Amino acid sequence: MFKFVQTATRPLLTLPRLVKRLVVLAVDMSLCVLTVWLAYYLRLGEWIVFSANSVWLPLVAVFVSLITAIPIFIVSGFYRAIFRYSGLAALMSVIKAIGTYAVIYASVFTVYGVSGVPRTIGLIQPILLLIAVGTSRGLARYWLGDAYHDQLKLNQTARVLIYGAGSAGRQLAAAMSNNTAMKIVGFLDDDSTLHGQLLNSLRIYDPRDLPSLASSLGVSDVLLALPSTNRRRKSEILEQMRQAKVAVRTLPSLTELAQGKVTTTDIRELDIDELLGREVVSPDFTLMERNITDKIVLVTGAGGSIGSELCRQILYVRPRVLLLIEQHEYALYSVHQELSLKALSRTAKIIPLLASVRDEDRLREILTAWKPHIIYHAAAYKHVPLVEHNPVEAVKTNIFGTLKIAKIAKETCVKHFVLISTDKAVRPTNIMGATKRVAEMALQALAANEAVAAESTTFSIVRFGNVLGSSGSVVPLFRQQIREGGPVTVTHEGITRYFMSIPEAAQLVIQAGAMATGGDLFLLDMGEPVKIIDLAQRMIELSGLSVRNETNPDGDIEIKIIGLRPGEKLYEELLIGDKPNLTKHPKIMMALEEFIPWPTFDRQMSEIQNAITMSNMKQIRLSLEQLVAGYNSDYEVVDWVTTQTKLT
Repeated sequence: MFKFVQTATRPLLTLPRLVKRLVVLAVDMSLCVLTVWLAYYLRLGEWIVFSANSVWLPLVAVFVSLITAIPIFIVSGFYRAIFRYSGLAALMSVIKAIGTYAVIYASVFTVYGVSGVPRTIGLIQPILLLIAVGTSRGLARYWLGDAYHDQLKLNQTARVLIYGAGSAGRQLAAAMSNNTAMKIVGFLDDDSTLHGQLLNSLRIYDPRDLPSLASSLGVSDVLLALPSTNRRRKSEILEQMRQAKVAVRTLPSLTELAQGKVTTTDIRELDIDELLGREVVSPDFTLMERNITDKIVLVTGAGGSIGSELCRQILYVRPRVLLLIEQHEYALYSVHQELSLKALSRTAKIIPLLASVRDEDRLREILTAWKPHIIYHAAAYKHVPLVEHNPVEAVKTNIFGTLKIAKIAKETCVKHFVLISTDKAVRPTNIMGATKRVAEMALQALAANEAVAAESTTFSIVRFGNVLGSSGSVVPLFRQQIREGGPVTVTHEGITRYFMSIPEAAQLVIQAGAMATGGDLFLLDMGEPVKIIDLAQRMIELSGLSVRNETNPDGDIEIKIIGLRPGEKLYEELLIGDKPNLTKHPKIMMALEEFIPWPTFDRQMSEIQNAITMSNMKQIRLSLEQLVAGYNSDYEVVDWVTTQTKLT
């Protein structure tokens, strides 16, 4: 009998959430009516006859029961998790809700009293309602529990559409034919002549029908098998999918797939440049190879996000020797292991070197031993809030570390030196940006001082904005927060940032360095700035979820505004002065910005060094303000050590 009931009631589990809530709401309203009727029977010893003369008296008790109980039940969350509502926690919620109801109901009919309604109704009916509601939840759990768990297991198999009925899509469908975690239920394709046709027994649908297909077919994921589609078209496709509430994943590009068949391991989350719709210009390999091919190349900060990607791109254009400088042991180990595997088919020699850019003797030993042709200086402290709380370390590394390796490069006749800089150096509001601007000025001053020498080092600077996926980037943080159910944290509703993928940034750095003539300050075209809150919303929606806000209180993920952190700007700039000059590369520009002559700059460095020795944080801040045009911090000194010293 119970099996029959379970089978008969299983369709309830497939109903939309709103319909299920309305069904249970109707049951609870019926229980309110029924328990009032039973209370009258227990009080009077006979069933009430609903005649024209007597019906209004019990209806008063029914009406008060409904307008009291239902709002309390809604607020108590009775209808949020209907078929999972069981166990001790759920029972306690029922008791608390009906306890609140009983106090109000008894106050009306027992304490205050209503003419014609027995006072004991106010005591009997809440007790009956507690029994009735508790029993209804228990029976629902008993009858529907197995069916509900079966439905959960069924739902664990994701129903998937493949966007693209070409060779990549067909290969992917074949690779997933035995996949137990995902079931392919069809294809989407832009070619209208294919709509309605079958491919390997799977129907091809119009992408415009995705919202209705997501509901009718139970689709939870869409896999983009469009390796040859440009980013602009992919961006249009993703925008079309945002309202369908499906998770979107993709396959690698044609270049990555060229070596073999598509497999399920090739499926990955969307790249950030796909999320932003940013078009990437193919690199100029003449520029890529100019300072690298068959040469000795050194990268500082080789274990960091920018440094490691520079190493990958450098290895691709066949250096003779690639020197990796990194102070973090595990980071150096990791990047060396990765690059060594990639280098098996190449002749490049990869040498990992534990060293700090603040260690002058160690740097001189390395540069004297190998005499590199070019240095890419990516080592720096860059996390704005951390640097703001540890400013002296940033000054020592970002400024004096840069000065030390630049001077040693000059002494050892390194041909090219490229500094990786940041848009935070433009009119900075934080220590990180200020120290990077001083590092830029150091190279500009050295370059001007070097101009008279015949065999001088060519110093250049490449400035760009945020790279996506780097340590401290918002994108990995947002992905983690979405996986954990939120909230996604944004510091300010109006905050904007420029974004670029790490591979594109690394390629442009190499190409810019190849165009340098001495003292050049290159700017990378970062495209249009992106509102961080829009990026967060886009990532949530392309994960198959919805944003929870005032207009959509039942959404999945909340975006929470947490306030700007010390030193954080609402928006970033790439240029201090006037309009930059164009170069022969469409994504690289050149800025002409003022700097201090070397003798004056060197004296300023001595003052800052003395302030460090004296642990005078205020003097360090003052010296940076005098050096860096536009440096304007709205925050007091928040150095942890200085703060603690004041307390003690």
